[in-house]
Amino acid sequence: MKAIFIEKFGGPEVLRYGDLPDPVAAPGEVVVDVVAASINAADWKVRAGEYSQAKFPLILGRDFSGLVAAAGAGVDDLKIGDAVFGVVDAGREGAYAEKLAIKAAIIARKPDTLPHVEAAALALTGLTAIRTIEDTLKLRRGETILIQGGAGGVGGFAIQLAKHIGARVITTTSVANLSYVLGLGADEVIDYNAQDFTRVVSGCDAVFDTVGGDVAQKSFAVLKPGGRAAFIASGAQAPKPERSDVTALRPAVGRARAPLERIVHLVTSGVVRPPEIKLYRLSGAAEAHRVSEGRHFRGKLVFKVR
Repeated sequence: MKAIFIEKFGGPEVLRYGDLPDPVAAPGEVVVDVVAASINAADWKVRAGEYSQAKFPLILGRDFSGLVAAAGAGVDDLKIGDAVFGVVDAGREGAYAEKLAIKAAIIARKPDTLPHVEAAALALTGLTAIRTIEDTLKLRRGETILIQGGAGGVGGFAIQLAKHIGARVITTTSVANLSYVLGLGADEVIDYNAQDFTRVVSGCDAVFDTVGGDVAQKSFAVLKPGGRAAFIASGAQAPKPERSDVTALRPAVGRARAPLERIVHLVTSGVVRPPEIKLYRLSGAAEAHRVSEGRHFRGKLVFKVR
């Protein structure tokens, strides 16, 4: 099979496009013929060695959509030819390839009305947003939330989910993406290049930070006493607040079928629309990583594998 893999850590130049052995389904697994795989910030962090995976060659990539090509022993709820989508198990990679072996229990059927490219774009972003907004922050109707980085895949899904819950949504983005996030339902938008969000936002019940760095630490300033903030771009642990009356949280983005089925429901019912998508071929992985690492795009970058 063709795949994008690395044999050492480094910049985009270490990405290789070539042939690797086809995977085989172990008991409880299926092999998926991958049609589309999305590109996430975690991918170039893995490539750079931030997560310290050491077994090479290492195929990158976490979320995908495709067709079941083979089923291992004990798999009785999926069959060959089923359209599925999902995210590889925690601590694993492997979606940048024509074939992928994965536990059947952590993937979900893809409806015919949802194209493979869109399903791949929604898998990890949707899973992360649902786990953060609903399970970690437990956002409620009438609350106010600041979503840092609303034009990204996770941020865009989170805006729509928070509005569906009935929250007031403030988000940060560049002026180029102002209309995009307003179209997703944001009530107030802050151009982070022109405004310091800490000077114009206060009294928030919750913050969802997808940016990291200085933005993460500054986010505590906009919370009201008793507020909570969730962080997905600050490593395995949430940053520690300098004030004692707020809570810092790091969502646990566990893999399971149920939240993927919730993504399907949210999309097919019209609550969430798929993000804006830019397509690449697998052979264009280096350029895709450069764009992703630059962090000045909106929506999702997706490989069209087949």
